[in-house]
Amino acid sequence: MGLGQSSKTPVTDDTDEVNFDHFQILRAIGKGSFGKVCIVQKKDTKKMYAMKYMNKLKCVERNEVRNVLKELQIMQNLEHPFLVNFWYSFQDEEDMFMVVDLLLGGDLRYHLQQNVHFSETTVKLYLCELALALGYLRSKHIIHRDIKPDNILLDEHGHVHLTDFNIAAIVKEDLKATSIAGTKPYMAPELFQSFEGSHPGYSFSVDWWSLGIAAYELLRGQRPYVMRSNTPSNEILQMFHKVHPTYPAAWSLEMKSLLRKLLCIDVQKRISCLAELQDLDYMSDVNWDAVLNKQLPPGFIPNRRRLNCDPTFELEEMILESKPLHKKKKRLARKTREQGSDGSPQNGQLQQRLDNVQRDFIVFNREKSRKVVVDSSELSTSEKNKAIEDGQNNNVEPAAYLSG
Repeated sequence: MGLGQSSKTPVTDDTDEVNFDHFQILRAIGKGSFGKVCIVQKKDTKKMYAMKYMNKLKCVERNEVRNVLKELQIMQNLEHPFLVNFWYSFQDEEDMFMVVDLLLGGDLRYHLQQNVHFSETTVKLYLCELALALGYLRSKHIIHRDIKPDNILLDEHGHVHLTDFNIAAIVKEDLKATSIAGTKPYMAPELFQSFEGSHPGYSFSVDWWSLGIAAYELLRGQRPYVMRSNTPSNEILQMFHKVHPTYPAAWSLEMKSLLRKLLCIDVQKRISCLAELQDLDYMSDVNWDAVLNKQLPPGFIPNRRRLNCDPTFELEEMILESKPLHKKKKRLARKTREQGSDGSPQNGQLQQRLDNVQRDFIVFNREKSRKVVVDSSELSTSEKNKAIEDGQNNNVEPAAYLSG
């Protein structure tokens, strides 16, 4: 059951910008506050990707455009083995599209809900891989601000990849962020101080706290602090000082010590960078080059014979969605014939904001930018091949998603 459309290969040349028609839509696999996600195949190269699409009108009405554009700006400058890397972005009059690495292993929230037990060895490797990603983000002056199992995806071999940069912050040297963003159960204590009126600001250490919460949850199946999205901030601040997380006796002393260092309320004493993690005795046996090159096998490998996500996403897209993606081409053609009258309550101010989205949207093509770099450099043949080679995350067979 797929969101089928014509798979005829388009006639293109190098000057053409990538657009919606260059992809075959295969099936819906997820949705979030900022849009929906489907599996696509690029018609010319046959490579598989995930495509996130966001309705412009909804983004404007919810004041989400700024975050979408900021995410595009951030992601076009990032590429790392433990991130979900960005390949293309384009738009039409209805939607904004982002095409990224396809990770078929599902997110860690899904596997927690499936009652997967993650061993300490597995979680330790996840911590190492995510720490390398955080170290890389720090070098780019980026605080992710929303690290949680929902935003950590597995590839088919079980390695972790951090995704979702729509509330990330860019901070310059020695400056701090002050705006409040995140998912409450994973937010560091210093973020809640700003709710109280004092604005001390915060930095990269908030991501390491979130990493500690996520690691604890993977090991235990529950978080160390019980709170919800509607728990008042003053109650949360009190909780951090009154509630002391419990660490099961079955966990190793080294893992408990590491988690205490990540979940340290005092920012000055918290592990807050890659070097501090690497200096721990617990990490003395880690070959960090092997971790970076994905040479250490994870203890948990997702089931390759199934799609590791909730199957209702596709049913909703096909049955409940008023403007399904697979009918876009016919819908836009009809809209053009009707000269833009689709019944939308678009007043002058709203139309102006939609026009601003059209103007400010960032079109991106990593394939093209890599080709420019290779063509303009004096590289050896082997270096050229490496530079234009597609990311490891996309080396998946089309059959892998069809068994669903």
